[in-house]
Amino acid sequence: MTLWGRKEQCAALDGLLAQARAGRSRALVVRGEAGIGKTALLKFAADSARDFQVARAEGVESEMELPFAALHQLCGRMLGRLDVLPGPQREALGVAFGLRSGDAPDRFLVGLAVLSLLGEVAAEQPLLCLIDDAQWLDQASAQALAFVACRLDAESVAIVVGTRDPVLAANLAGVAELALEGLSDADARALLASVIPGRLDERVRDRIIAECGGNPLALLELPRGVTTTAELAGGFGVTGPLPLAGRIEQSFLRQTAALPETTQRLLLLAAAEPLGDSVLLSRAGARLGIGVEAADAAESVGLVKFGVRVTFRHPLVRSAIYRSAAPFERRKVHRALAAATDPQVDPDRRAWHLAQGALGPDEHIAAELESSAGRAQARGGLAAAAAFLERSAALTLEPARRAKRGLAAAQVTAQAGAFDAALRLLALAEAGPLEELEHAQVDLLRGQIAVGSSRGSDAPPLLLKAARRLEALDVRLARETYLEALSAAQYAGRFMADGGLREVAEAVRAAPPPSQRPGAADLLLDGLALLITEGHAAAAPTLKRAVSAFCGEGISRAEEERWLWIVWPSAQILWDDEAWHKLTTRGVQLARDAGALAVLPIALQQYAGLQLYEGHFAAADSLCDEAASIAEATGGALPPYVPLAIAAFRGQEDEASELAETNTRDVIRRGEGLGLNFVPWAMAVLYNGLGRYQDSLAAAQRAAEDREEQVWPFLAAIELIEAAARSGVPEQADGALERLSHSTQASGTDWALGIEARSRALLTDSRTAEPLYRDAIVLLGRTRIAVHLARAHLVYGEWLRRENRRTDAREQLRTAHQMFASMGAGGFAERAARELDATGERVRKRTAYTPAQLTARESQIARLAGEGLSNPEIAAQLFMSRRTVEYHLNKIFTKLAISTRNQLHVVLASRPTQ
Repeated sequence: MTLWGRKEQCAALDGLLAQARAGRSRALVVRGEAGIGKTALLKFAADSARDFQVARAEGVESEMELPFAALHQLCGRMLGRLDVLPGPQREALGVAFGLRSGDAPDRFLVGLAVLSLLGEVAAEQPLLCLIDDAQWLDQASAQALAFVACRLDAESVAIVVGTRDPVLAANLAGVAELALEGLSDADARALLASVIPGRLDERVRDRIIAECGGNPLALLELPRGVTTTAELAGGFGVTGPLPLAGRIEQSFLRQTAALPETTQRLLLLAAAEPLGDSVLLSRAGARLGIGVEAADAAESVGLVKFGVRVTFRHPLVRSAIYRSAAPFERRKVHRALAAATDPQVDPDRRAWHLAQGALGPDEHIAAELESSAGRAQARGGLAAAAAFLERSAALTLEPARRAKRGLAAAQVTAQAGAFDAALRLLALAEAGPLEELEHAQVDLLRGQIAVGSSRGSDAPPLLLKAARRLEALDVRLARETYLEALSAAQYAGRFMADGGLREVAEAVRAAPPPSQRPGAADLLLDGLALLITEGHAAAAPTLKRAVSAFCGEGISRAEEERWLWIVWPSAQILWDDEAWHKLTTRGVQLARDAGALAVLPIALQQYAGLQLYEGHFAAADSLCDEAASIAEATGGALPPYVPLAIAAFRGQEDEASELAETNTRDVIRRGEGLGLNFVPWAMAVLYNGLGRYQDSLAAAQRAAEDREEQVWPFLAAIELIEAAARSGVPEQADGALERLSHSTQASGTDWALGIEARSRALLTDSRTAEPLYRDAIVLLGRTRIAVHLARAHLVYGEWLRRENRRTDAREQLRTAHQMFASMGAGGFAERAARELDATGERVRKRTAYTPAQLTARESQIARLAGEGLSNPEIAAQLFMSRRTVEYHLNKIFTKLAISTRNQLHVVLASRPTQ
């Protein structure tokens, strides 16, 4: 039956269920103030879904600190199907729910496991998931459910979320939303008339409707809280300055006011026990002298039902009863619940009830909360661990111990990404007595928060201060902090004060050496410091050892996960394409295996950059699309660096210019000076490809200005040399060639020497240029760096044409054009075509090829299926369910006019890469 005044909303829910029946998953956020009708709409959905399985969860204010509590409510009856999930997902969900021990799972891997679990359950019968009062979900559950809602596709799952909180709704960006407003005047009058018997004074009715603001629950419940008909008729039952939610709660309380004291205490006990466990409630009630007859009296007013599970008529009933109780009464029922909770089965809930029941500082309870924090952190519930530790600190009397626990709470809170809360906890910790090591840890955490919150130029000084303080206390931690400081300084770049990067590097050089044999991270730290202070020749041997160590088998997974993002640019600094390939592929695989979705987009973009240099533009595009979709699903921000580089190499000026503007605005906002070098480098590439050499020269000169940064200025030197030579001002490139040569000679790789040979050839007279061009082609031909090999053929062909050796020029230009065209490097391909035309050879237009276009997601799935991955493997890699992979493969087969997976590789290989 349709609800009063909610015809359109009920139709939307019917449509959502119809989509799920048809095999298309949908999610819907129902948002509005307390009492506006969210719970009623969720009930309507359940009543309309008789052919669905229904799973429910409800946020409870007192449960917000328990990790995955709401998620366990939703999935509890599905856990028998855990064995069908892929191993990493099965382990993650098992650890999160406390079913097995293991390393703390990535929160997004837990979300993926839930997505897969819901998909498996819905394979037999459509599934409706109802989540009410989502503003009170524990953070771990909220993050997982937001991830699931944003990744639903073809699983026959419908999710309906009711929430008061617009912030939660914002976290579900992309999910359809119903924002509920008050009922119309006519509907409000009709609803009020349905619950008030007899005639009502018109002025009183108008006042009730006006003060209820069309809120359905207010219209239903406020008259029930009035003790006499005369009181209602006179209008006295709806007075008071309380906000509407408070007045609804007062209405509920008036209905309980006449109940016996033991019954009211039973209701408070039920409100404080969010599981609705009737057995636990009975045990706790017995401790408070509450007999079974109290339940009968409580049910008589219709606000609560006692069965296998205790349920309140509306969430506001629970909050009204709990909030109105005197503090000493709340503490008493929490102590009773703690005493009734089995410490072996549910120690964390017991500890939380003890904490809520504590009258003042209590070391025993504080210690239990500290233990609970450890268990929560092990399950991946960082927000819960932080809450346990914060409460533990509050219950600690001894000042030094309280400060230690406050610092621990701040550290875990920062790991959870709640940086403002972490800074507040740090201030509390600093108010107590801390040891010198702890003071250093405070400095370290402030620096790490600055890095995590994108306050680019703030981070290096804080990390440097911490590292110096740690030197005399913990050499290993000091060196790790120096490495973080050095990396932060490299990213901050020009936004740091003069001498910032060099100051950090010099501090590293003066720091104590490692107390044991240098590890990979030690070598990386020393190599980077040498690079900044002494240059490439001095640094190369140490950096090569560091990169080799990270490429080897002896490196631990923890070291890889922590430092690979710093090693990647080191491989580029060394012009080591094989190490770059090995490290980026390993980084992507590590992030995939761990389900580390916060890190995976960065790894995918780094790998996409390598694919771009290898000439695989379509693969780079696909990786960037995957990175962007994951970043969107996880609420992360991903600077469009690689998409800008792809657009530049493709010669797409409009797209590149737009991305350059976006990047510049973003890097200034983040204080990331590194980007101020990257953007003009990319534009220099674009303009060289388009043959606009003076524009390229100007852009390359801007990118090369930063003499301390060690990647983009050297890559910019390549563009500067070519642009200067083609602009007829080779003298402007002399300094660039010298700087480039210092780097390439120190490296000695084929990539480095090939780049140097090509660059020298561009600035050399005709007698010695040709051997250099030929050397460049041979050297670059032995590398993965196809784009620069193609460019070597291009500039050699251009030189040959200018030497009037047209036949030889055609051979080189034809090779360059074919390479660029197959990559999709449109700008450079057109430049090669113009040169070929100047030799008298016409470039034949490629035959038009217009197959049905695959979407970015379909391209990813098709590529992986063509490589031989199974549907479950593709699902795990792309963070979607198996059913969604099957759905998209069917669409791919139809678009490509094929019928088997074996045909995919051949068909995709024949498609253009542009």
